Amino acid sequence: QVQLVESGGGLVQAGGSLRLSCVTSARIFGAAVMNWHRQVPGKQREFVASITSGGSANYADSVKGRFTISRDNAKNTMYLQMNSLLPEDTAVYYCNADARASPLQTLYWGQGTQVTVSS
Repeated sequence: QVQLVESGGGLVQAGGSLRLSCVTSARIFGAAVMNWHRQVPGKQREFVASITSGGSANYADSVKGRFTISRDNAKNTMYLQMNSLLPEDTAVYYCNADARASPLQTLYWGQGTQVTVSS
């Protein structure tokens, strides 16, 4: 059963923008710190950004000033606005809902969406 569904990936030229979305159930969304990670083939999955239920955001140094994470609690949806994209941003982007500190006690992952930035 798919708990998180990402969308919005695609092919874009360097300097362009994309917005990723991640939708989940209200039960999970309300209990979790929501995160974006990304992974390049042959490398470890890396943290990109996180946002708490209260809206506090945190970013990897590599994306600070270019990416913006946000959440719409009414739609149970998290977003990642990616601007000034670089070829090194090319990766599969994964949505993550960390509800381990809640009664759900579970870490959820989406299936990923491909982002490709051409030079």
